[in-house]
Amino acid sequence: MDVKSFIKAARLRTLPLSVSGIIVGSYLGNNNLLYEGSTGATVWETSIFWLAILTTIGFQVLSNFANDYGDGIKGSDKNRTGEARMVSSGAITPSQMKFAMVITTIITLIIALLLIYVAFGSENFGYSILFFGLGIASIAAAIKYTVGNSAYGYSGFGDIFVFLFFGLLSVVGSYFLYTKHINIKIFLPAISIGMLSTAVLNLNNLRDREEDKKNNKNTLVVKLGNDKAKKYHYFLILGALVAALIYIFLDFKSLYQLVFLVAFIPLIKNMKTVAQNKIPGELDSELKKVALSTFLFAILFGISQIF
Repeated sequence: MDVKSFIKAARLRTLPLSVSGIIVGSYLGNNNLLYEGSTGATVWETSIFWLAILTTIGFQVLSNFANDYGDGIKGSDKNRTGEARMVSSGAITPSQMKFAMVITTIITLIIALLLIYVAFGSENFGYSILFFGLGIASIAAAIKYTVGNSAYGYSGFGDIFVFLFFGLLSVVGSYFLYTKHINIKIFLPAISIGMLSTAVLNLNNLRDREEDKKNNKNTLVVKLGNDKAKKYHYFLILGALVAALIYIFLDFKSLYQLVFLVAFIPLIKNMKTVAQNKIPGELDSELKKVALSTFLFAILFGISQIF
């Protein structure tokens, strides 16, 4: 097996986006402990943070492998724009990709179990069972996006799952790992991350709309049509901005908390690019911009909570 092909299939450029919710939730959770008088370390020094990052990366790589496999065996990637897919190109056989998915699942589950133990120990068995169940659900969601006859990515439900898993579960879940409780306000930055992550998927589907339509991949973009999908894209980015601003308003400490607005400069420019776009293939370069802007937002939003 060619290791380089598996690295390509892992699609490393998607990893910063996948960990954005962990960064926000960990910062808010750890800051909450420090505010309450804990003598803990900074977020970067906590084992919970790094184990959560590794677990999330594992889920993302599994999702990318499953994506490559599912679309490859269904023929959906034959004429796609952007990065070449390994199964459809023949660089990796379907059986090899299935084996890689199994190994990735096992490794990710081991890391997830270690994360659960570090966060909850033996004192919070109920929480441990809950998070183990969420881990299994994340694995199922990663695989079922394109794999199988009932793949939800082919039925227009991909946006909902991205919002839930990349946004709500990622932010609120990582916050809970630190605090063992839920603060309703945390759902606001979770909504921001979820909407921005969904905007990346929407861009991907805008780019691939014609091919997806030919291959009966009925994404939300295919169902909405190009013009409505563009309006939906604006809604996602502006909605993320509004949710973040509401959180700052409710939890205002200083103007430093507004530093995250820097990340929305390229996002507003992206909205203009999408509005003017006539050739779907040209949106490929915008995917990285929105993904990295989301990552930047997560870092700036988290750091700003310290001041």
